[in-house]
Amino acid sequence: MTIKVLLADDQALLRSAFRVLVDSEADMQVVGEASDGAQAYKLTRAERPDVVLMDIRMPGVDGLAATRMISEDPELTDVRVVILTTFEVDDYVVQSLRAGASGFLGKGAEPDEMLGAIRIAAAGEALLSPVATKGLIAKFLAQGGSTTDAGPGGRGAERLATLTGREREVLTLVAGGLSNDEIAEQLAVSPLTVKTHVNRAMAKLGARDRAQLVVIAYESGLVRPRVQ
Repeated sequence: MTIKVLLADDQALLRSAFRVLVDSEADMQVVGEASDGAQAYKLTRAERPDVVLMDIRMPGVDGLAATRMISEDPELTDVRVVILTTFEVDDYVVQSLRAGASGFLGKGAEPDEMLGAIRIAAAGEALLSPVATKGLIAKFLAQGGSTTDAGPGGRGAERLATLTGREREVLTLVAGGLSNDEIAEQLAVSPLTVKTHVNRAMAKLGARDRAQLVVIAYESGLVRPRVQ
């Protein structure tokens, strides 16, 4: 299956470089280029890409707003957005994840890392670049990013109440950055069982992917941020 990719960046030179890189892969194809968020959303509806590589800072409608538009469109539920940012330590990161992005990647990433990111996102997995660890997400939430409904008595707790004990346990480990295989080893179950728990948690919490689960785990108070 060919992974269809849409490029959204206001720098034509970067788009050209990304296009050459993506089109060089046998399992990928660039289906469109956008120079701003409004165009990115329009092309996403027209081309139905599997993955959108979205720059945050663009004129007019920025990448954050475009990501939200895509994630809130019921006809685009299968589209995954990967945020491209010049500065990985960026206050927009958590906002992007909340807006519906599957993760983010620094523009300085190696070519193989970017191609791997596209494949990971297309497979429905969370993409957090090596610099973007759970500690980074926790740091932003600790600096005022957490929602007011987090905590024992808030709506966050009510959402978690729909989960089984095992699903909550798996969610905690997902928020800890563990893969399905690592969670399976820790809980002494099969990776398929872990995947089932993850999928059920996503369905109950209305999460698009694992990246959303990480944010929900912090926002709900299930996992407490630790700032180093």
